[in-house]
Amino acid sequence: MSEITLKGNKIHTVGTLPALGSDAPDFKVVKTDLSETTLADYAGKRLVLNIFPSLDTDVCAMSVRKFNAEAEKLDNTVVLCVSMDLPFAHKRFCGAEGLDTVVSASDFRYGNFGISYGVKIADGPLAGLLSRAVLIVSPEGKVIYTEQVPEIVQEPDYAAALAALA
Repeated sequence: MSEITLKGNKIHTVGTLPALGSDAPDFKVVKTDLSETTLADYAGKRLVLNIFPSLDTDVCAMSVRKFNAEAEKLDNTVVLCVSMDLPFAHKRFCGAEGLDTVVSASDFRYGNFGISYGVKIADGPLAGLLSRAVLIVSPEGKVIYTEQVPEIVQEPDYAAALAALA
C-alpha cells in the first residue's frame, strides 16, 4: 500500500508500483474503439504507461497532452494512457484535443490493471479510481522507470520519465 495525498489529505493505493527490473504485470484494458489491448501487444517496444484518475481534471488532461507531444519524437515507443474513464470519454477527449499519438484505454471492464500495478485508490473521495503514476516498460517487458506522484493534483516528472527513455 502506498500513501499519497489529495490536496494534502492522506489517501492510499491498494499496493505499490512494480519494482524496477521486475517483469511488468500483464494487463487487459479497453481502447477507444472498444477493442482490448494487453501488455503483449507492445512486445518489442518501449511502453510508457501514463496512469491517472480522470481525463476530466486539468492535471490529467495536461499529462495526456504532454505525453502526446513527446510521443511523436520517440522511436519504438508507445504511450498508453490509462484511467477508469469510459472508452467513450477517452475518445471524446482525444478527438476534441486532436491527440492522435497516444493510445488511450480504460480499466473499467476488468479493473485488474489498477490492482496489478498497485495504483487503484483504496480510500478517500477518489476510491476506485487510479492514482497518478508513470511507468516505463522496456521492449523486453521489464519495468525500467516508475513514479508514483505523491500529491495527486501535481503533474508527473516528465523530464525524469523522458530521460529514462534516452
